[in-house]
Amino acid sequence: MSGVTLAEWLRAREDTALVALLRARPDLATPPPADTTVLATRIGSRASVARACEDLDTFTLTVLEALLVLDADLRPVAVAELEALFAGVDVRDALDALRERALLWGDDGAISTPPATRDAVNAFPCGLGRSVPGLADAEVDGLPEDERRVLRALAAGPPVGQTRDAAHAVSLATATTPIQKLLARGLLIRRDALTVELPREIGLKVRGDRPLGDVRVIEPPLGTAAREPSTVDRTGGGVALELSRHVEILIKSWSGEPPPVLRSGGLGVRDLRRLAKDVNADERRAALLVELVVNAGLVADSEGTEPEWAPTTQADAWLVAAPEHRWAALAQAWLDLPRLPGLIGQRDDRDRLLNPLAPELNRPAAPRDRRRVLEALASLDPGTAVTDPDELAAVLAWRAPRRGGRLRDELVRWTVDEGTQTGVLALNAITAQGRTLLTEGPGPAAKRLGDALPAPVDHVLVQADLTVVAPGRLDPELADEIDLVADVESAGGATVYRVHEGSVRRAFDAGRSAADLHELFRSRSRTPVPQSLTYLIDDTARKHGRLRGGAAGSFLRCDDPVLIAEVLAHPTAERLELRRIASTVLVSPLPLAEVLDALRTAGFAPAAESADGRVLDLRERGRRIAGKGRRRSVPPAVPSDEQLDELVRLVRAGDRAATTAGGTRVSVPGHLGAGPSATLALLQRAARQGRSVLVDFVDSHGTAARRVITPQVVGGGVLEGVDVSYGEVRRFPLHRITSAALVEDQDDDG
Repeated sequence: MSGVTLAEWLRAREDTALVALLRARPDLATPPPADTTVLATRIGSRASVARACEDLDTFTLTVLEALLVLDADLRPVAVAELEALFAGVDVRDALDALRERALLWGDDGAISTPPATRDAVNAFPCGLGRSVPGLADAEVDGLPEDERRVLRALAAGPPVGQTRDAAHAVSLATATTPIQKLLARGLLIRRDALTVELPREIGLKVRGDRPLGDVRVIEPPLGTAAREPSTVDRTGGGVALELSRHVEILIKSWSGEPPPVLRSGGLGVRDLRRLAKDVNADERRAALLVELVVNAGLVADSEGTEPEWAPTTQADAWLVAAPEHRWAALAQAWLDLPRLPGLIGQRDDRDRLLNPLAPELNRPAAPRDRRRVLEALASLDPGTAVTDPDELAAVLAWRAPRRGGRLRDELVRWTVDEGTQTGVLALNAITAQGRTLLTEGPGPAAKRLGDALPAPVDHVLVQADLTVVAPGRLDPELADEIDLVADVESAGGATVYRVHEGSVRRAFDAGRSAADLHELFRSRSRTPVPQSLTYLIDDTARKHGRLRGGAAGSFLRCDDPVLIAEVLAHPTAERLELRRIASTVLVSPLPLAEVLDALRTAGFAPAAESADGRVLDLRERGRRIAGKGRRRSVPPAVPSDEQLDELVRLVRAGDRAATTAGGTRVSVPGHLGAGPSATLALLQRAARQGRSVLVDFVDSHGTAARRVITPQVVGGGVLEGVDVSYGEVRRFPLHRITSAALVEDQDDDG
């Protein structure tokens, strides 16, 4: 049976089919192929075939492997032979998908696959071994049960096995084990001293009426549950706010004490545990936060002699942004994260613990795999949740079994878990803001989240136990004031804060007065302000600021000489180098902030003052380093239909030039720039006589190409003429032309 070559088949295809091929296999178009022969060569390369197979589903891949069972990579086979292996299962759609990707070619009577397919797909297609044609008529039915058991095990795949019985060749009469007997019968073949292989013909006989084993024709079922889309969106919105709060805590914590960068890179276990305690979450949650802030550019390696993970200047802009924009930046950072946070806490091949930010977590393909999981969820109706992430992993494994590597199923589970922690998913369904992030980007996603979040509330509920309940998301101004005067005790749909002496003192240190705090709670609380809170504010105010400090290095003053004497008598006074310069004034050579912090630790309640006596806010703003930009994965640009149409036209033009005969060729040596006068003379002669020329040139991609050109203008470093294949005028820089020849089918006189 004879068949056409791949190049011949491609030339006979419609332009629309070639456009579909280049869209399905974009690696074929870079750089643009000069002609169909070059395109066919690329199609048949092992690497390109392997990439093309990554998008095949399980059944289509099985059909391709079945063609290899029939040796379609060595000879053309008929569709009828293929259908016989599938026992009535319709393979037409799978064949069309393979033809679209040029993983097979030819009509139904003579189908071929690229020779590299076997190496790229499976050395043992469908779990069957190499062919031994002489065994086509071998009988296996009458064998002893122990020998048949061995054959059944190898026929189930893989068809090779390790055994010491392969070391020596023995006759059937002296064979003692089933393996030795099968080798002696020729039903197994010896690959080496420890390996035997079941020939394809024997494997097919043992499988009987199921020559390809278990063929999975349709994808496994995916259990789903319908949820109210608004519930999913609101739940995701609450998680988004919690994510932003945790990141804010991280930035503030690391502003004061940036953790060191490990020698091997990454963040130490002790620092991870400290962060988990700060945000009141488990270590896996803390590890994900660390990965997000670094990829978002909010934290970076300071890269000094003692490098630290320090907040960047971008963190300040993030901290003052609206909640929805905060979330969008973090969610996009997760979507683009070229790493696998799910590996954190596991051990590598050398039994070393994998820490957050460790280089071993880098996986360039992670964003693509993450998007694939989210796109599967986004393909479901809004509010549709998967009941079991393992079922989703099974569906995606069927749709693309060659994607994801050994972590394929874990990637699905990790993506669902991380997506839920970031608010992209909620209740095992994709949120509206997550769907928008995936398709439109962070800006529209932020707007969508803003629509999903309830309107900010402008009030709180003060309780008798000195807790303050925020019944929703507080407006930014109120949130800042409550954060200043109280500490978060629990977060969620309603955030609970607690007011205590230290938090009230913090507000006073920031310049608030007792009257300011009384007015805050009076005007913003929907419940009566308890007397205990009023007493707490007033008592703290009476103690606060009695001791005043200024920069002299620094000074302390107080109207009460007794308090001055008490401070001077305290052991801390010696360390601070305090000395009395008046009955109510002490001075120190140390910075004021250091003096005040030490006195507060000693139990005093000093306040900083300006030259006019007003309270100063000396809180540490934290360390900042220059931002280094966010690590963002940029998916390859998808060529438009117009670009692909143009590429196909170039291939057709190359085919025409390749089949056009030329006369004596004038070559241009590379060191001669625009070329010798002979080349210019030939092109100018063709322009005068209206003759066509075969021109070899190097295009802008550095690829050699050939065109049939009818020159019109030759000069100024440019050849301008009609491209015969296009029927339109094109320009070629003369310095890119490597050779030229008059087309032979025209008269050479002249």
